Amino acid sequence: MSNMAQARTADPFRDTDVIDKNAARFSQGFTGLIALLGIVFGWPLAWALMAAQLLIGLTFGRQYCLPCLAYYTLIQPRVGEGELEDSRPPRLANMMGCAFMAAAAAAWWLGSPVAGTAIAAMVTVLAALAASTGLCVGCEVYRLVARLRGIKPSHHDHIDPADLPGLAPTGGYLEFTHPLCSECHEWERKLSSESDPLLTVDVSKRSDLAHKYGVTVVPTVFRLAGDGEVLERLAP
Repeated sequence: MSNMAQARTADPFRDTDVIDKNAARFSQGFTGLIALLGIVFGWPLAWALMAAQLLIGLTFGRQYCLPCLAYYTLIQPRVGEGELEDSRPPRLANMMGCAFMAAAAAAWWLGSPVAGTAIAAMVTVLAALAASTGLCVGCEVYRLVARLRGIKPSHHDHIDPADLPGLAPTGGYLEFTHPLCSECHEWERKLSSESDPLLTVDVSKRSDLAHKYGVTVVPTVFRLAGDGEVLERLAP
C-alpha cells in the first residue's frame, strides 16, 4: 500500500486544478446511489443531505467531501492513481448534481413527490452512466461551453506571436497544458511525431495567457499559421 501511495503524482487535497478520473466516477456513483435510495424508500431527506454534502465539498474543498475522502484515503492507495484531468468539468457536474438533488427534495416537500422523484431518477441515471462508462453529461456541458467561449472567429482567431516567442515562421501546434494532466501528455506524445513544431503553455504558470485567449479547459490544442492565425482547433 505504501508503494501505491508513493506513486501519486498529484496531491488530491492540494493539486485541486486536476482530479483523478476514477475519483470523479466514484463520486458520481455515490451521488447516484443516494438518489436511488431516496427514490426506493421515499427519503427526500437523503437528497437534501446529498445536496448539502456536495455544496460543502464545492465550497470548502475535497477534504470536506465524504466520497472524495473515501476514495483518496481508502481506495486510491490500494488501486493506484488513475488518469488525471482538468477538475473544472467534474466540478460543474457536481454543481449540477447539487442543484438537482436540492430541487428534488424541495419539490417533494412542496407537495409534488412525483416531480421530486422524476428529478432524482434523472440524477440516478446520469450518475450511473458517468460511474459505469465515464460519460459525464455535466462534464460534456462544461466542455461545450468552453469551446463556445474559446478561440473562434467571434472571440479570438489570432494569437499574438509576441506571446509565443518560439513560434516558427511556418507555424505549428500550440497546446495549453498542465504538468499533471494525463490527456495533455497524450497530446504532446501524439504531436511530437508531427512535422510541425509543438509549443506548450503551462496554464499553472501562464494563467494570464489562458485568460487572454479564453482557455477554460486543458488540454486546449490549436494549429497555428506563422503569423499566429488559428487555422484549426484540435481540442477540446
